[in-house]
Amino acid sequence: MKGGKKIKKCKVIAIANQKGGVGKTTTTVNLGNGLARNGKKVLLIDFDPQGDLTTSLGFKNQDNIENTIKTRLEEVIQEESVSSKKDGILKCKEGLDLIPANIELEALEMSMIKFIKKESILKEYVRQIKENYDYILIDCRPSLGLLTINALACADSVIIPVQAQYLPLKGMTQLLKTIDKVRLQINPKLKIEGVLITIADMKTKLAQTTIETLKNSYGCRIKIFNTVIPMGVKAAESTLEGKDIYTYDKKSKPALAYENFTREVLNSGERFKSRTPEPR
Repeated sequence: MKGGKKIKKCKVIAIANQKGGVGKTTTTVNLGNGLARNGKKVLLIDFDPQGDLTTSLGFKNQDNIENTIKTRLEEVIQEESVSSKKDGILKCKEGLDLIPANIELEALEMSMIKFIKKESILKEYVRQIKENYDYILIDCRPSLGLLTINALACADSVIIPVQAQYLPLKGMTQLLKTIDKVRLQINPKLKIEGVLITIADMKTKLAQTTIETLKNSYGCRIKIFNTVIPMGVKAAESTLEGKDIYTYDKKSKPALAYENFTREVLNSGERFKSRTPEPR
């Protein structure tokens, strides 16, 4: 842009897996904090009616929060422009911004089905605020329903956390089919950022076999991050305390792993920004 303000290139990443308990929320929190620690302006969107991301960031009474992602999506549905780009955005002590969620999002998902552009409601909201951020991370619910489809429809890429156990791998094929369908029908720019192996006890043969199977089955098609997030009580404790792993115990193995993972995402992000044309 000549003589004007340079528009910030924002990368939108969905953290998704229809299987619960694989570390989606923990990954969202610690990746978000890792990016913020590297000087990036980061927004986290809690897109799960359970509100675990909101709770993990220290907001314990999320059901009493009136301004949530549901409120913002209702504005889009009613064709209202965002009156203030700061409305409903909570400031976290780690320097992150958060759009919270609570159980009311469940009812909204059921009512979204009747709208013509039902898959693009979140995309329209994100379009109105993304210029303020370097990264937007969306913590998806553990399903492949309409909320997750909305997240994939507005994302530039998706990170898939997978627990280092055999059974969770069975859902990979279904998730990849959903991503392919979204790419074909709704969001052709959507890419798979990579698979992040989480909650791994590398002392066990099960974890080692799972990782080997994952690489053999999917490694030729999608990236498997080099970082493996180890099993550790510190990550779980930090979530319960409403803190990121760096604040809770920066020398723990999970903290060091998430720091390495953040560097991998940053390297990918720089390539994304260099090849994305400036908006006109």
